[in-house]
Amino acid sequence: MQNVAGPAFLADCPTRLAVEIISDKWAVLVLFGLSHQPRRHGELVDLIGGVSRKVLTQTLRRLQTYGLVARQAEAPRRVEYSLTDLGRTLIEPIEVLTTWARDHGGAIVAFQEAARAATPTQARAAD
Repeated sequence: MQNVAGPAFLADCPTRLAVEIISDKWAVLVLFGLSHQPRRHGELVDLIGGVSRKVLTQTLRRLQTYGLVARQAEAPRRVEYSLTDLGRTLIEPIEVLTTWARDHGGAIVAFQEAARAATPTQARAAD
């Protein structure tokens, strides 16, 4: 049977790479955080609630390997990160996802709460 879903399910499809990038919550937040201006590491830590310095460093390095973020060292202790031209191409899709989350996030939370309420207490205790 032929794969009717198209090339997105093939192992070497670029779609998988795109999904890999945007499925990392920190990557999306870092990209969005850099969307308006270059920022220093500490500025990104302050901007992105909950990210540790170590995880932010790992995320920035990974985004650099994808060619989405550039690291500019002006002095030994003055490093800024900015989006590359390629990185800027992801801002519009991230904004679309952000709008979707804002519009439908409440419905998802309501569904989760209803599902938890419908689950017997003993089954929840086992989780």
